[in-house]
Amino acid sequence: MRHPVILVLCAVAAIACTQKGSAPPVAARATIADSAEQVLFNVHTLLTVKGVQRGELFADTAYVFDENSRFELRKVRATFNKTSGEKDGVLSSDRGRYNLHQQVLEGFGNVVIVTNDGRRLTTPQLKYVQGLNEVSSDTTFTLIRPGQTLSGVGFRGDPQLTRYTILRSGSSRGSLLIPPQ
Repeated sequence: MRHPVILVLCAVAAIACTQKGSAPPVAARATIADSAEQVLFNVHTLLTVKGVQRGELFADTAYVFDENSRFELRKVRATFNKTSGEKDGVLSSDRGRYNLHQQVLEGFGNVVIVTNDGRRLTTPQLKYVQGLNEVSSDTTFTLIRPGQTLSGVGFRGDPQLTRYTILRSGSSRGSLLIPPQ
């Protein structure tokens, strides 16, 4: 009697295995997370040059590539320090890339630098080179300083936006005081 019961159970199992269920969801295309060596969340690291802290880097998500030397970042925020160590500016962007070997941070999408003394730089793309303590871009930008707004294409300067070179100026507006004669 046991053998007919086993045969019936095997037949039911075989029929159940041939019925098609719903397939698991599959992404329409590959994502960056598919090829990353690691995926990190709530990232925080120090930006240093020869042991001196030049800033801090924060990101919601980091995708690690190239044997832990390249990081593709999402929702980026970085702080910049003066040579005295005092925090003096904040960079934010939608996306970023950090190259550990070159010590270069790039921001992409709605990049904004705001300094403690009220300067504000906006651009679609920006590069920060730690060793030179320099920010630069070869695309459009707007720099707002107290009493003046500058715009153009391409610039190079320090992260505090106190010294900079405009590669191709576009427009400027602000107040100009002419001394009495």
